[in-house]
Formats: sequence, C-alpha cells, structure tokens
Amino acid sequence: MSFKENLLKKIRIDKMAEKVLNSIGPSDSGRKVDKETMRKMLEMSAYQTRKERDLELYMQDKADGIKKILVLDNELPLYNTTVDDVVLRKSPTLKEMLSIRNALKILNDTDVIVCKKEDSVRFFQNECITLLDLSFGVSDLHEIEKDGAASLERGYTEGVSETLDLFSELLNYSHLPKDFKISNHIIIGPSIKEPGRETLFGPLIIYSIIHNTIMLFDDKIGIKEKEKIELLHMTASGREKAPKEGYAVFEYLVDSVLLKNPNLT
Repeated sequence: MSFKENLLKKIRIDKMAEKVLNSIGPSDSGRKVDKETMRKMLEMSAYQTRKERDLELYMQDKADGIKKILVLDNELPLYNTTVDDVVLRKSPTLKEMLSIRNALKILNDTDVIVCKKEDSVRFFQNECITLLDLSFGVSDLHEIEKDGAASLERGYTEGVSETLDLFSELLNYSHLPKDFKISNHIIIGPSIKEPGRETLFGPLIIYSIIHNTIMLFDDKIGIKEKEKIELLHMTASGREKAPKEGYAVFEYLVDSVLLKNPNLT
C-alpha cells in the first residue's frame, strides 16, 4: 500500500476508536459498546476471530496455549491466558460453576486480565496502527498535494476534504471549535495553549464546500478576539483578500510538513 493509503487507514482506525470510546459508559449506565465499529477495527488487526459457546473472541495467531484474547462484549476484557480459561470465566456451564476452584476463577480474573473497556480500545487501536508503514518522503507529500489540487480543479469536494484530513494528520491540525465555525466551510489549523492565556488557533486553512474555494488565514485567533473572528468571516466570504488561495494553499501545507520534518528526502 502507498503512504497515502496507509495514512488514510490510520485516520479511519483513529475515528473508529473514538467512536467506540464515545459509546462506553459506566457499568450502571445501561449504555452498550458499539460492537459493530469495534468489530471492524479488530478485523484490521492481526488477531483471529473465533466463536466459543456464546462468546465472540479475538486472539493472537499463536499455537494453543497462553495468548492475548479479547472478548467482544460490553466490558471488552482482554485476557492473557488460554481459550479454555477465558470460556470458563466468561461463559461457565452449571457443572463448571459447582467447582470451588472454578468459582474463584469466575469471581476474580485479576490474575489474567490485561485491560478492559477504554484501555482495550486504545490497545487495539495501537495494534492496528503498528501494522502500517507510515514512513514517507518528499515525493509522497507532493503526491498528496497533486491529488488535492486535482480535486479542487474538478470541484470534487470529497477529494479536497480527504487531502485536508491527510495534512491535518501530518501537521496535528484540528477542526475549529463551534465558536468559530462557519456553515458549509471546513476550517482547520493548529492550536496553541500558552500558560495564563486563552487557546489560540491558526494559521487556518478555510475551504468553502459550496464555492469550492480554499484559502489561508495567516493569523492566530482566540475565542474572545471578536475583530479577528469578523476578519475570519470576511476572508471566508471573499470580502477580505487572503494571502494564499487555491493551489498555493496545498504548497503551503507541503512546506509546513517539510518545516516540521527537516530531514525528509
């Protein structure tokens, strides 16, 4: 797979992990883990699926014996033990429960549990990402730049949005908080939090979904800076000239990645 494909896959993994994490609640909340999304993420890992009794298991591809095994249920417990031991603890028969030794195992799994819930999601998120080759060079950046420019020329909104997602991942950009949001626009950029000061955002990339225009707002802006927020809106609407527009914005993003990674070849 190309670098772009691997990076897009990482972005999908991260989004799936966040979706599952947002579905997890306290034990008494009645909330259900998003098993379908978790299942899709697990399918991207190197773990093998297996059904035992009423359990859906995901386990390391090792010979029989002790291995890491996840039970896909509302607790998402990850064990380091045997399949038989997991089945005994999670889905025991009446006969098995009559044994005092088994009963102690069923009531206390601290000797074999690795993690649960949020920690299990993060564990598999990392497991999936480590399978990806995320090394890249200058030519990979120019390929993403080229794809973004071509999408902009064709008016292909999804392609431009995908390009911005890729550069956001490379530059640790995020979408602006709702206080800054402008309808039908994608606005991304870095955030800076200085001690004793409000969080500042910028410089910002502004993409109009309706008008298929992209521009740079080359300033830092805070939630309380009303004049700058107005300037941001004026720039987005075209009433204020932006320092960079169109293809030049993708060149700016490439240069920003190069500044962050000066040893790239």
